[in-house]
Amino acid sequence: MSPFKRWRRRQSAALLLIAVCLGMMVFLSLETQSFFSWKNVVNILEANSYRLLLAIGMMCVIASGAIDLSVGSILSLSAIIMARALKAEWPIWPALGLGLLSGLVLGSINGLCIHFTRINALIITLATSYLYRGLSLMITQGIPITKLPQAFREIGCGDIFGMESGVTMALGATLLLIPLFYYTKWGNYVMSLGGNPEALKRSGVHTGLYRVSVFALSGLFSALSGIIVTARLNSAEANAGLNMEMDAICAVIMGGTALHGGYGNLLGTVVAVFLLGLIRNGLTIMSVSSYYQQFITGAILLCAVVVAELRERRFRVG
Repeated sequence: MSPFKRWRRRQSAALLLIAVCLGMMVFLSLETQSFFSWKNVVNILEANSYRLLLAIGMMCVIASGAIDLSVGSILSLSAIIMARALKAEWPIWPALGLGLLSGLVLGSINGLCIHFTRINALIITLATSYLYRGLSLMITQGIPITKLPQAFREIGCGDIFGMESGVTMALGATLLLIPLFYYTKWGNYVMSLGGNPEALKRSGVHTGLYRVSVFALSGLFSALSGIIVTARLNSAEANAGLNMEMDAICAVIMGGTALHGGYGNLLGTVVAVFLLGLIRNGLTIMSVSSYYQQFITGAILLCAVVVAELRERRFRVG
């Protein structure tokens, strides 16, 4: 098989999503006059910046043959830790660093628990999701931490090229992940961890180190998402990030990442995030209830999982 055909097969999901995005854009532009306004385009990018960070972190985890149901809770807890530091009059950058470090540590705890207990990642991260969310509630007593310093807000949601800085953060993280995931030993080992972990272990690779590192990266991206959300709302609260892991998983599976691990599709994940954003934005512009938005997202996830599984079976047979 030629390199182009191999690339086209690998990117078939992304190419299909791009076509669907174009079709959605044409439909929405005909239905609503305000869809193609610059203000609405910026709104879509800003609304999905933190979702993109969660999704690319989740892509790495799923490519490694695992799953992470705690990213929303990590977003919340790391943001609360950062906000408490800001309220204690920490300088801005050390407080931001503490928030990012918190996400890194919380993600590493997930990876360590999975590695040493050998329990399925679904069960471990479901448990830590409740654990981290409970810690958020204990720290705040259910009361949001508000009135954060203006300097923090300028960093978290300041204006860069007419858009919130969160868009730049998400774009920068995505561009950095391209060489890290596809052109380094780390990325190759992460995908091998999902494809054939036993062979990787027998070749002398410390699989536990890579398992922990991929969850740590997911936690770091979750914490960065927490900074964006907190700056935008000027508030850190225990319910932030609730159910966001479902959006991330939906985007990753739609984007063509192998459901059982072994391959990650970054391009497909990025396109899927913005396709879901287009759908949410279009339904909002057309005044469709949020209840229907939840239903449609669930239906898309179900279809994506079925299509992904059928595609994987066809590739294995082929």
